[in-house]
Amino acid sequence: MTQKGNHPETLEWDLIRAFLAVVDTGSVTAAAEILGSSQPTLSRQIAALEQRVGSPLFERVGRGLNLTGLGEALVEPARQMQMAANSLSLAALGRNSETAGTVRLSASEMTATYVLPSILAELRRTHPEIQIEVAVTNRVENLLEREADIAVRHTQPGQGSLIARRIGAFRIGAFAHHDYLSRVGEPIEFAQPHRYDWLGLDRSDLLLRGFQRVGMKVDREFFAIRCDDQVALWQMVLSGMGIGFGTLFIAGQAPHLRQVLTEIEIPAMPVWVTAHRELKGSARIRTVFDALVQGLARVVDAR
Repeated sequence: MTQKGNHPETLEWDLIRAFLAVVDTGSVTAAAEILGSSQPTLSRQIAALEQRVGSPLFERVGRGLNLTGLGEALVEPARQMQMAANSLSLAALGRNSETAGTVRLSASEMTATYVLPSILAELRRTHPEIQIEVAVTNRVENLLEREADIAVRHTQPGQGSLIARRIGAFRIGAFAHHDYLSRVGEPIEFAQPHRYDWLGLDRSDLLLRGFQRVGMKVDREFFAIRCDDQVALWQMVLSGMGIGFGTLFIAGQAPHLRQVLTEIEIPAMPVWVTAHRELKGSARIRTVFDALVQGLARVVDAR
């Protein structure tokens, strides 16, 4: 690092945060998107950090970036600084008695699209001073690193520093548009699956494993339509393209859908509301957490 007298020059947290975002994503463009910044701004921050330490931290390889030797050496100290900054932020927010401000919420595509809007609309009516950011993602947001303040998850979190409340479970079923059923005939015969158009996931093996649990070994080519965007896939079910899978609650919002294969037992999808333990002391986090618990409790099965 460059020196001022006998003391190393202080590195601002914003520069370290930019550095770690590029490390984690492998590109300035992706890092800027995650941080809600612009590519030129992030590039300037990386350049400023490299000037401070006196040497390049990344080298371009093809379309990506690799760490230099110095960059590798800085990752662990930067992680420790990140943890300290997160702890400081959590401690301060956890003692905030003000409800005004922003809460960042993470939820899956289907939950964010078809379940949360009515809950958040009610929250906005009762607490207009709270602003909500919704991160729509099927991956598990890292609450410990403050990627979200609260997450609606479908698996139980394992970190002891998190508060997790199980609300219940969404029952899952197979559904098809009545126009599709009028073309292929009813009832749907599960013993002859290749007579039908199945709508499934592309890269994910979630449905493949589900079919295996009921004694059917199928591969991805079994599905006539494949898409990992679950909202887009559900719209295809609504358009009458074939048989797809969804929750009974969401399917209940579409009067032209009919549940099929009701004799097949499909495991329910649990619903958890999760937040960092420190955040429960924050008035606005607690308000949003409680609103989610109450709203979800009205639409899930209590089991």
